[in-house]
Amino acid sequence: MRLQRTYRMNKCFLLRASLLLSLLCVCAHVYVELKGLCLTAAVRLQKQTPNRRHQKAVTRAALADAASTCCRPLKHHRQIPRWKIDLEPWAAETRGLQEEADRFLRYISTPQVSCERPASAPPMLDREDHGSWVLCLDRRFSLAERIASKRCRVYSLSVCHRLGAEDDGLERLLAGSGCEVHCFDPSIRGAHLQDAHMWLHRLSVDWRDPNPAVPAQRLHSGTKKLAAILNDFGHRQVDVLKVDLESAEWKILENLILEQVLDSIGLLLLELHLHWAGFEVGGDEPSVVRYWFSLLRELERAHFRLYHSYSDPTKPRLFLHRNLQNTSSSFVLGWVNTQFVPRG
Repeated sequence: MRLQRTYRMNKCFLLRASLLLSLLCVCAHVYVELKGLCLTAAVRLQKQTPNRRHQKAVTRAALADAASTCCRPLKHHRQIPRWKIDLEPWAAETRGLQEEADRFLRYISTPQVSCERPASAPPMLDREDHGSWVLCLDRRFSLAERIASKRCRVYSLSVCHRLGAEDDGLERLLAGSGCEVHCFDPSIRGAHLQDAHMWLHRLSVDWRDPNPAVPAQRLHSGTKKLAAILNDFGHRQVDVLKVDLESAEWKILENLILEQVLDSIGLLLLELHLHWAGFEVGGDEPSVVRYWFSLLRELERAHFRLYHSYSDPTKPRLFLHRNLQNTSSSFVLGWVNTQFVPRG
């Protein structure tokens, strides 16, 4: 009786082991078949692709897929939002102000590309510059063609902008050439004013969202980030963005970087104020200058190249409240997006 029970147990164990072994064989066979299909598909794609670099890329991708059971993961095309910029390494191990300032001033004083004025520039743009603000009309980029076809769009950000003011010459020049010019002035009475091709909007461009604790009816003007304004106006791109915000330019620039607005801008005209750190810019003096430098390097990584640098000789010779290298406290920089492709 005991022998029969032992025999039945052994027979049951052998049956289960056989079933398990058969299942493993089937799984291995399926895996080999799928891997072979992926490798075959890679070879076919390689033969159908004329570019060698693309052939290698396709083959590597297919082999990687085969190694992971030939199942591609879902790809999310939405870019991960950034919460802070990437700071550049210190200029020197000492982390001193002099080294940081030397690097920064050398950087903003050295154009990276030259812009040649085409002979076909519109008559109103016989002079490329208007004071310290200089346009890049080089035919390698799109601005001259956009102006000629009257399809250009300009945004001007300033603390106090007035129609007919002395500092709006560039805006009026572009508006007279047929460009659609939008100026943002939080102090005007009407919500929107228009003068020919120029529009004034009672909007304050900020680097933060409006404070929900402040009732909207108590605000004289709306406060929005530039990405929200572009979305509200239905503007996908801006050919020229002029920024003169009396030391708010650093945080505005940081916001444009973090919210990935730079791809929508063709030309960036930026006035820098160096006499103090700027609104909501903290840290000791070397850290402030490192932060400034890192912001401009982010522009370069976004395919912007410096083509114009102007040091205002009429401004005080102050750099973070001190006379450093006898440099001016105000610079106007012109950056061109070398990868800008106009749409529409």
